[in-house]
Parts: sequence; structure tokens; C-alpha cells
Amino acid sequence: MRTENDWRLTNQLSYLKRAELNWRRYSPSNPDNDHDHCEFCTVKFMTEPRMDAFAEGYSTIDGYRWICKECFVDFMDLFDWKITKAMK
Repeated sequence: MRTENDWRLTNQLSYLKRAELNWRRYSPSNPDNDHDHCEFCTVKFMTEPRMDAFAEGYSTIDGYRWICKECFVDFMDLFDWKITKAMK
């Protein structure tokens, strides 16, 4: 649940407002990385599910930015995202 002064909000409105997102299996945005982080809560995304990481989430079309399901729900109204691929 989002709060009035939510610690997860930094400057994401400047680059994620009205972004096109899709739900997909995680794959690294950079082949030299083994993980990425949620743009809001910093939880890890990895190719294999782990206790401390997700294997699926919302990403920008280019796969560069990742958002976990909880943060997506908490901020979807504020960011007015466009979903281009339905969640399975």
C-alpha cells in the first residue's frame, strides 16, 4: 500500500510516467548482469526464482526497467502505465 510520503518514490515520475509495460519472465537487460532490481522497492529479479528474488515482473518494453507486482499495484494509478501484454 502506498503512503503519502512513500519511501519508494524517488524520481521515477520523470522516466516512468505513462510508460508502456508488459508482464514477462525476467531476462537481464545487460548480459554482464545476473539480476536487476525493482525500480521502487529494489527487490531483485533473477532468471531463477529464489526466496529473495522474483523470476517474473513488469518491465518496460526494452526490458531495462523492472517493477515488482506489489509496487505495480501500489503505483499504477499515480503513473498511469499502459500495459501492452496481459499478465498470465
